[in-house]
Amino acid sequence: MNRLATIVEQIADIQAEIDKTQKNKATEHHVGKLKAKIAALKAKQEKVAAHSKSGGPAKGFEVKKSGDASVALVGFPSVGKSTLIGQVTDADSHTAGYAFTTLTCIPGLMEHRGAKIQILDLPGLIKGAAEGKGRGKEILGVVRSSDMVLYVVDPFQDAHFKVLHRELEIAGMRLNQDKPPVFITRRNRGGVEVRTTVEQTYLTKEEMQDIVRSFGYTSALVTLRVDATAEMLVDTMASNRVYSKAIVIVNKIDLATQKDLDNMYAKLPEGWPILPISAKTGQGIEELKDFIYDNLGFMSVFLKPQGQEADLIEPLIVKDDSTVRDVCVTLHRDFVRKFRFARVKGPSAKFDWQRVGLDHQLKHDDLLTILIRR
Repeated sequence: MNRLATIVEQIADIQAEIDKTQKNKATEHHVGKLKAKIAALKAKQEKVAAHSKSGGPAKGFEVKKSGDASVALVGFPSVGKSTLIGQVTDADSHTAGYAFTTLTCIPGLMEHRGAKIQILDLPGLIKGAAEGKGRGKEILGVVRSSDMVLYVVDPFQDAHFKVLHRELEIAGMRLNQDKPPVFITRRNRGGVEVRTTVEQTYLTKEEMQDIVRSFGYTSALVTLRVDATAEMLVDTMASNRVYSKAIVIVNKIDLATQKDLDNMYAKLPEGWPILPISAKTGQGIEELKDFIYDNLGFMSVFLKPQGQEADLIEPLIVKDDSTVRDVCVTLHRDFVRKFRFARVKGPSAKFDWQRVGLDHQLKHDDLLTILIRR
């Protein structure tokens, strides 16, 4: 057995132990150490794979990002993802009436309310995808790089979401979560010191130190501004976690009873955005376009060329966390290199036409002038 296969087996064995361990405060430390071991093994796995000829992405999964944002469709085979993407985009996903007919990643472009949103139709995820089953590694790589995950589930298969969500969590995705205010800095000496601004109820200081040391840290400063769980510590040290938005689409409602839908909703996370649709009949498709747009978090920025009037008719649509730099990149690849300064009027400015730099955070309805070197 080669080295890569051995690491994969070790990860699978530890994950199996985590899955069978009842999750509560009494097991928090034990599960945390197991997750730390997995994170360390995965780091080793990536190094081994980098030296292997089979370590690169499979053909058909190298997707060039386009538009203002990208959304990855995630679901089991035959839940209707290809029919859905055909309804909302210009993509032509050739499928038949059986599983695994989408064999590559097919991008389509949805234009809605001034935004261009790339929708990615991926092959169906299956259990074990995070370990590479069913081209899972390639699929999850595309999902991790997208701006939003759109789960497509079937109301007659209420266990599907749990399986899908587990695969994305194992792959390092933390959906609809904020990055925790946990900071860990490696030091040359002094042991593992824990400083906290709030009461810690999940782990003792000694248990935290134990988890940090399991990553190979002999000395580090741990700063906590939240009641930290073991997973928060592990995620911070793993440093490859993706914090992204997710919504759930319940497809095939034209065939479902209210009881089917109620059973499905009971299996979904509380507080998550959920929308019922029928990709086949078109029911809910227009609502879906609004749903995707609203949950991606777009805002409008009005551009004012120097010495000219501002264009107040057609704003630039950008993500709501965009900076002046992000706008420059969107407008032209040379704008950052030739950038002198910008002026802003509106909600993000302290006063009208404030002079700002590339890192200035913009807000909805700002007016922006960018000055570049000629």
